[in-house]
Amino acid sequence: MASTLQIKSIEDVIIRSLNDDELKEFNRIHYGRIDHCNISLTESSVRAASANNFEIAAFDFPALIEETRPPRIVRVGVIQHSIASSTSKPIKEQRESIFNKVSKLIDAAATEGVNILCLQEAWSMPFAFCTREKTPWCEFAENVNTGPSTNFLIALAKKYGMVIISPILERDELHGDLIWNTAVVINEKGKVIGSHRKNHIPRVGDFNESTYYYEGNTGHPVFETKFGKVAINICYGRHHPLNWLMFGLNGAEIVFNPSATVAGLSEHLWGIEARNAAIANSYFTCAINRVGTEVFPNEFTSGDGKPAHNNFGHFYGSSYVAAPDGTRTPGLSRTMDGLLIAQIDLNMCRQIKDKWGFAMTQRLDMYAKSLSEYVGGKEAQLIKDK
Repeated sequence: MASTLQIKSIEDVIIRSLNDDELKEFNRIHYGRIDHCNISLTESSVRAASANNFEIAAFDFPALIEETRPPRIVRVGVIQHSIASSTSKPIKEQRESIFNKVSKLIDAAATEGVNILCLQEAWSMPFAFCTREKTPWCEFAENVNTGPSTNFLIALAKKYGMVIISPILERDELHGDLIWNTAVVINEKGKVIGSHRKNHIPRVGDFNESTYYYEGNTGHPVFETKFGKVAINICYGRHHPLNWLMFGLNGAEIVFNPSATVAGLSEHLWGIEARNAAIANSYFTCAINRVGTEVFPNEFTSGDGKPAHNNFGHFYGSSYVAAPDGTRTPGLSRTMDGLLIAQIDLNMCRQIKDKWGFAMTQRLDMYAKSLSEYVGGKEAQLIKDK
């Protein structure tokens, strides 16, 4: 059940509740390391965060020094944010106000040397799918290559030499004007190098997304960028272990999970799923959730007998980064916009594969056979006690 109490963050509660020794032991158990390995921020970024009311934090994930390979140091950044104007305002005004807000966080990311940046699910619009209304929300849908969100980020990608991942509502103008939930990958030169459509669509609570689009048809692409091999597991796909698995099999080193999820539904799962995927697949994961409560002009119902309402609930932020060894950063705030930066050494991916041997012991041949039989209608392998 959702709570009306909005704490800033779990980390804030813990820090205020424990003494130094207790906090170190908590960090060891919960985060996997006593020291968060904080990275010092520039004064200009700290000032920008204060002036524009967003949180900024940076952490390091060092790997072992190898004799035969130099370190592969990359800085990744994730942005969580609330919408910036009323949902009753004109579409262009809503979108431009979000652009104006997000540009300040991207500027800060550039100041801190971020190489790959990912925004939250459907970042350039309110998460209006809860309403089931087609008007005016479908007007936010845009062309992957030439839409306003893409053009806005192309300029920033070129300006800062940064790879930017932009999850948007896509309008496929070449195929019947269909709508998709899509992540666009823009390289450091400002070129769209590809896109990926959301594989798994929720059908729970107010997540009425199948009213607008259906399951994606792009498989599990991995994008080989200048800074590393990246993939995008959009929102609800984090609940499906095989979705994470396939990105790993296709060579991903970093998998971003741009999301929009509310308190009272799956918050207790949030800190587990992306972290577990990092462990199981020996890659880095970046979990990104939007923040704030979005209020819509018209009330809507959930088909659960409860009264009509005009908000989806509180998006609880709490974005974090997890490493292949199971360590993770603290989460960003539950209530504030934020920029989280992680400096990672991609050599850790292979180092953890060598240590744990998950890729060697996962028995894909056995599971492929069993899955094929199951999908083909063969009776489940159930042995009954007669």
